[in-house]
Amino acid sequence: MFEDFKNAFNRPNSGHIQLIIINVVVFLILIVLRVFAQWFSFEELFHSIYKNFSIPDSFSEFVKRPWTMVTYFFTHDLTQLWHILFNMLALYWFGKLFTEYLGSDKLISLYVLGGITGAMIYLAAYNLIPNPPDFIKHSSGGGMVGASGAIFAVMVGAATLLPDYTFLLLFLGPVRIKYIAGFYILLSFMGTTGSNAGGNLAHLGGALMGFIYVKQLQAGVNWGGWITAVLDWIKNLFKPQAKVKVTYRKTESKAKGMGAASKASQEEIDAILDKISDRGYESLSKDEKEKLFNASKK
Repeated sequence: MFEDFKNAFNRPNSGHIQLIIINVVVFLILIVLRVFAQWFSFEELFHSIYKNFSIPDSFSEFVKRPWTMVTYFFTHDLTQLWHILFNMLALYWFGKLFTEYLGSDKLISLYVLGGITGAMIYLAAYNLIPNPPDFIKHSSGGGMVGASGAIFAVMVGAATLLPDYTFLLLFLGPVRIKYIAGFYILLSFMGTTGSNAGGNLAHLGGALMGFIYVKQLQAGVNWGGWITAVLDWIKNLFKPQAKVKVTYRKTESKAKGMGAASKASQEEIDAILDKISDRGYESLSKDEKEKLFNASKK
């Protein structure tokens, strides 16, 4: 596991590790702020900051903080270490399996889609259900944090893709992941009448998205393509632009041009191979497939 975390942002198919690192970093920053807030008496400021990471249960509050639909699933309860611990362990094991078969881009897309779906179910339960039961009305505490809905999407997505894949569980031995996913879905369903009704509804929303997402992929439709496109656009903003050098000496220009073309060609092939490793062969365009085919004949 330690090897997986080394250079996680430079290695292909490390999406699950990147998500874990982001979650842990956010958790540690908020923990440090919370401790200093208590030491130096600025608890009100800290609560205001934390409030802007958690998604509220009312539409009137949500429209004031729409970004919380994303930030909440990178944030955890600061008073319960097990909350982030178990979430990150589940994300590591199921995320690693999902990434091995479908790549990092689809894992990150499913994580985000699962978190958003969980938030939508949560908001709908508190605002659209006519006369919601008291256990729903009083179980939120004013907001929700946690990556569980997003992780349920990854877990159910992996179980939908590879239902008979087995994990070796302590004291239980080999267990098929479809049974693991089914067990946690049942627990969340039972929990929709408890003190964490909103959170458990978000779990079920994420689980539903995980099932639909993989079924759509198998049908040739990628619901998360827009997420990959947005992230690629953001990454390209920080990539240094290549400088073009012009020379007017014909003999040197020709020699340099041939060397540059050879180098550019090799760079293109390397980029194509990285893309295959990260997203799979099907993600290549027709032009990229042709370049790879021609290079294989040399």
